[in-house]
Amino acid sequence: MIIALYLLLAKPGLGHYIRTHFLDTTFKGLYKPNAFDMMLLVPYFVVLVLLASYGIHRYILVYEYFKNRKHRRQEPPARFSEEQLPRVTVQLPMFNEQFVVDRLVDAVCKLEYPREKLEIQVLDDSTDETVDVARGVVERYAAMGYNIIYLHRTNREGFKAGALQAGMEVCSGEFIAVFDADFMPNADWLMRVIHHFTDPGIGMVQTRWTHINRNYSFLTEVEAILLDGHFILEHGARSRSGVFFNFNGTAGMWRRQAIIDAGGWEHDTLTEDTDLSYRAQMKGWKFAYLQDIECPAELPVEMTAFKTQQARWAKGLIQVALKILPKVMKADVPWKVKFEAWYHLTANISYPLMIVLSTLLLPAMVIRFYGGWFQMLLIDVPLFLASTFSISSFYLVSQKEIYPKKWYRTFLFLPFLMALGIGLTITNTRAVMEALVGKQTAFARTPKYRVVAKTDKPIASKYRKRLGWIPWIELAIGTYFALTVVYAVQNENYITVPFLLLFVIGYWYTGAMSLLQGRFDRLLFREEPQTAKPYPAVGF
Repeated sequence: MIIALYLLLAKPGLGHYIRTHFLDTTFKGLYKPNAFDMMLLVPYFVVLVLLASYGIHRYILVYEYFKNRKHRRQEPPARFSEEQLPRVTVQLPMFNEQFVVDRLVDAVCKLEYPREKLEIQVLDDSTDETVDVARGVVERYAAMGYNIIYLHRTNREGFKAGALQAGMEVCSGEFIAVFDADFMPNADWLMRVIHHFTDPGIGMVQTRWTHINRNYSFLTEVEAILLDGHFILEHGARSRSGVFFNFNGTAGMWRRQAIIDAGGWEHDTLTEDTDLSYRAQMKGWKFAYLQDIECPAELPVEMTAFKTQQARWAKGLIQVALKILPKVMKADVPWKVKFEAWYHLTANISYPLMIVLSTLLLPAMVIRFYGGWFQMLLIDVPLFLASTFSISSFYLVSQKEIYPKKWYRTFLFLPFLMALGIGLTITNTRAVMEALVGKQTAFARTPKYRVVAKTDKPIASKYRKRLGWIPWIELAIGTYFALTVVYAVQNENYITVPFLLLFVIGYWYTGAMSLLQGRFDRLLFREEPQTAKPYPAVGF
């Protein structure tokens, strides 16, 4: 109703007469918001200030990253002799991963480490053909002399956390490395990581994800930039400045005693890795982040898979915030640790804030227009820049760190990166609200299809998740913002058009891609019979 009222004033007829002959002459340069306007402007500016604070926090992370560059961990403090090398267990949790399980086991069995000190656990909760594929590849490597065992659960209690805990209770390793099904650790990964545990205070070591199918599609390019920002600037800044950061659930190694001291794996949140990380660090264990050690992985190639992954992370972090933040605030840790924990764990609250901003944007734009350009330049523009431009600078810096010779290519992706973030607001807001009201849901896995080269196509299967009505809502909201662009142009409010176009592109892109990839399988993807035969072994 509010939006309709303001649109009425922009149309020919009575509304147009009132606006041009009353508002323009009465309030030009002298306009003061009335009570009705303030009902819109107060929440508008509250939301804008909150979003701006998270934007400013991104700048702080960039500052901390460069300020503490000398604290970047590269070499271990000492090295184990060959005789001193400890026993290591590698855990491979999976659920319905028939397309990639053999590739993972193949890579792990090629890890350079004394075979008598390496144990491999395939922790399989699958309910489909993966059971036969995984059991077959385990039997093949066991016959070759590898210490590899297959553990299959039929109840999936606790999901991934439950599988890891069950495996830990029967493992023999003093240290435990974890790899998800879509990862392919390099042969030297284990030997490069283990020596950092010569420091007895280190409880966990995390390595950086890289992407084997980064150039597969436009979507995977943007996903890679998003993850690079996390692994370069977030992990880099937090680890260098001595505040808490998290294990990412894979491509890392734990000291078994640190897991035990923290209370073990718990499954009351969807991000059990972050939950355990905070509990372990509050117990006094130190974490190390090795930015120079890479672990390749496969990015989701479908919009529905990507949105499912992002929603799980968004919901899980809010669940951890509700569970852990009160304890962190009461803990005997420096204030900067508490400050960073707050912004880290509550960052996804920005998604429902974006929904509120989207609702208020058009009427607020009309009201602020009559406040004059000076007010907008002095107040609105700085807040918008703090909220949005920080995203651009954040990811530009991360790409420059990784690709110093070709980082400028990122400029081409920035508008779409920001638009994609906006397009995720519906899915992630739903996830955040479920976390806030305490609604428990199953651990939604991210489908992997063994897609690497541009010529590869996902195999349309039961792994594809439908998103119901959400894509249609995204298309509808995108259409609404298209109307706001028309309104802004008609009223010569050109400065807002680029920002509004990001909303249009973001919502239309995520909505359309979700529908296309979910409903036109015969046109877009190849169908293949689902068999229990493993893929050929991959050589390295």
